[in-house]
Amino acid sequence: MIATLLYAAATAAGARQPFDPAALKGPAKGTPNEVMVLGTPHLRSLPDTFRPASLGLLQERLAAWKPRIVAIEARSGPQCDFMRRYPSRFKETVQAFCKWDPEPARAATGLDVPAATAEIDRLLAGWPTAPTPAQRRRLAAVFLAGGEPVSALVQWLRLPDAERRADGGLDATLVAALDNLRERRSEDTLIAAPLAAVLGLERVIAMDDQTAAAPDADPVAYGAAISKAWDNPATARRKQLDEQFAAGLGKPEGILAMYRAMNDPAQARLIYDSDFGAALEEPSPQQFGRGYLGYWETRNLRMASNIREAIATVPGSRTLVIVGASHKWYLEAYLDRMHDVRIVPSGQVLGEVSGQGSDGPPQVP
Repeated sequence: MIATLLYAAATAAGARQPFDPAALKGPAKGTPNEVMVLGTPHLRSLPDTFRPASLGLLQERLAAWKPRIVAIEARSGPQCDFMRRYPSRFKETVQAFCKWDPEPARAATGLDVPAATAEIDRLLAGWPTAPTPAQRRRLAAVFLAGGEPVSALVQWLRLPDAERRADGGLDATLVAALDNLRERRSEDTLIAAPLAAVLGLERVIAMDDQTAAAPDADPVAYGAAISKAWDNPATARRKQLDEQFAAGLGKPEGILAMYRAMNDPAQARLIYDSDFGAALEEPSPQQFGRGYLGYWETRNLRMASNIREAIATVPGSRTLVIVGASHKWYLEAYLDRMHDVRIVPSGQVLGEVSGQGSDGPPQVP
């Protein structure tokens, strides 16, 4: 009888303790997965003082950390292909977020997105340690057909200048597209792809997800309500901070200072108060703000699951996630719930002294 009572008491006490995956970290033997989430501005929105060449110091810090996976805020080819098949829901989303047209690459390679995706998997499964330029050109063409232009750019950057030419399904139209991608003012093309290339990676992981998007019943009223919620002191403070760094964006030290500030933990609450917290309390009868918040949280959860899936393919590795700064804190919180994931504070990497070692810092193409 006493044993029964003790068991019941212990069970009741245990039931009151919430299950916390983050408290059960492992593995007991082996190397955990390290993840650093780098919050970034969207480079296309930076003022004219920004110079792409000034990204060099940031690139050195990231390369010195040596991630084996680089994930970017982009939609995968299969996701865009899926959304194109449901225009009643995703027409506007496709127009806004799936701007890469895989049709020219399909014409050049004979592969639609599903077939190209299968071919990418097949090629990488047997990828040689020293592929020929022709093999890289072929893989670049297949990446383009599969709706993965940034991964195609990785292959393009890994080629010597003389080998960046049409061949093996990579026709003149696609060569021009790759050259244009290289010049595009985007964190994917100016940071992620060159970094993956210098690290010897074959691709990047497009981990964004827009399948939570849906047409608004009253887009004018929705936009007005959200804009009103965003008009608050925290938003004004964020704009003030952005202006402080504008003058230094033409220098490597200025770029690094901006990234350090943007990834400071103090930004998490400021962003919440400016954006998502304000939307949560938005008072419209239709509760537009809560609908927006639901989309935002769902999107981040699906992004986190895509990152988690990629991590599982290379256990015990380092993953760099390059994402808009407002996503950073949500992704860190969600990924930290995973049993064998450790979040690396951005300051540990952005504050490292680059160029250590006898060979000096890696050179980004």
